[in-house]
Amino acid sequence: MSIEISNESGHEVDEAALLSVARSTLDEMGVNPMAELSILLIDVGYMAELNHRWMEKTGPTDVLAFPMDELDADRGPGADEDGPEPTLLGDVVLCPAVAEKQAKVAGHSTPDELMLLTVHGILHLLGYDHAEPEEEREMFGLQNRLVSAYRRSIGIPAVADIPLKPTVSDH
Repeated sequence: MSIEISNESGHEVDEAALLSVARSTLDEMGVNPMAELSILLIDVGYMAELNHRWMEKTGPTDVLAFPMDELDADRGPGADEDGPEPTLLGDVVLCPAVAEKQAKVAGHSTPDELMLLTVHGILHLLGYDHAEPEEEREMFGLQNRLVSAYRRSIGIPAVADIPLKPTVSDH
């Protein structure tokens, strides 16, 4: 599995932690090990620009997801239908400055918020959405399970009081 992280946000971020949670999420979701993922951390201005261009919303958001290849439902996420070549899942774009504000409002750490948003973005790349109440229940329930499983796997208790739903932005 190839996961590339690029931090252009101006914020210091634990890239190894984001890589770890991303890898765990992709493994738990059964994504083909040949799949490729990109995580980009950007500043507020650039996030506001992307949010306006792609979501037609004003201001920055916490996370955006840009899928690259169509998912092959018969072969699982991240499978290339033409052979062993890796499939590009897409890009997860995070804004640490927005994550920091959301973490304060939610009462947890910025690294916890970035972990949550990384899982959230990956689920969007895998076709999950939260536009409808039923979709929201499914996506956030899965997100909660994935974050809890990851936290347990690294020896951190799965804290029930960490809100596992984005708190400020409506992406």
